[in-house]
Amino acid sequence: MTKQELIKKIADDAEVTQKQAAAMLDSFMSAVTDAVAAGDKIQLTGFGTFECKTRNARTGFNPITKAPVEIPETKVPSFKAGKAFKDAVAK
Repeated sequence: MTKQELIKKIADDAEVTQKQAAAMLDSFMSAVTDAVAAGDKIQLTGFGTFECKTRNARTGFNPITKAPVEIPETKVPSFKAGKAFKDAVAK
């Protein structure tokens, strides 16, 4: 499903225009992005949790030369699906 298809689905379900649905979706994505970037956790009961996790520094290797390469610590966005979401997908 593309973003445009999702906007159409939201507009149909909420009985609003596609322009209003697009604004709602953009607002949601912006709010999640800003909160996770600030280190906050967003928990939507039944759907899932968005948060920022820290990936520890580690030693990798160059696949061509096999030389060790230091990979620095980094922050990555994370989503963990809630029980209701998992159950709906598993059906």
